[in-house]
Amino acid sequence: MKKIAIVTGAGSGIGRAVARALGHAGYSVVLAGRRREPLEQTVALLHGDGADALVVPADVAQPESVAALFARTAAAYGRLDLLFNNAGSNPPAAPLEDLALEHWRTAVDTNLTGAFLCTQHAVRMMKAQTPRGGRIINNGSLAAHVPRPNSVAYTSTKHAITGLTKATSLEGRGHDIACGQIDVGNAATDMTDRLAQGALQPDGSVAPEPRMDVAHVASAVVYMASLPLEANVQFMTVMATAMPFIGRG
Repeated sequence: MKKIAIVTGAGSGIGRAVARALGHAGYSVVLAGRRREPLEQTVALLHGDGADALVVPADVAQPESVAALFARTAAAYGRLDLLFNNAGSNPPAAPLEDLALEHWRTAVDTNLTGAFLCTQHAVRMMKAQTPRGGRIINNGSLAAHVPRPNSVAYTSTKHAITGLTKATSLEGRGHDIACGQIDVGNAATDMTDRLAQGALQPDGSVAPEPRMDVAHVASAVVYMASLPLEANVQFMTVMATAMPFIGRG
């Protein structure tokens, strides 16, 4: 039986790479994101790869939009085997005391509430379907462990994703629902181009940081997804080896 996956934030970067890798692995992939045009570009790539994919524009911060995403998935495929909670917002860098409240709320609404809403709908589907169960993988980021300078909103939401992962893993146990988290450090995407040019370090210096091919993230997610539901990667860190994360940089 062909497996069905939803990938949020599928229009670019990690989301697009993971969607393509899942397509290569035999999944039918529902591509979710706020803007249709990038999603159409992703679906063209998947169709070019010979994979089955469906575009469903959705804003994960909006409950009605999330409900429509999962209803469309159920109507098209009848079940859900994998949710990759990847959609995220990274506010402009600012000292904690200067961060605009609107930027804080956007980060919380997208990164945390959006993942929670998608998880709620996924759990409902996975508990009700036959055969029951499925897997949820959350994109945590290294910010789930340590902050970058001037990143209070993003860091707070990614720390909270770890709590969501643990709570979902616990509550899913009795329903054949596995939940894990991948924490990514410096994958080479448009979002991290600035890191290669120079990133602010905790000591106030600015230094370029190493990056890694985003394909390594995609293959890691496919591995996590490939496990039988009796096994789970609870947490995985995939990062550029030489980036300043371990120790003092």
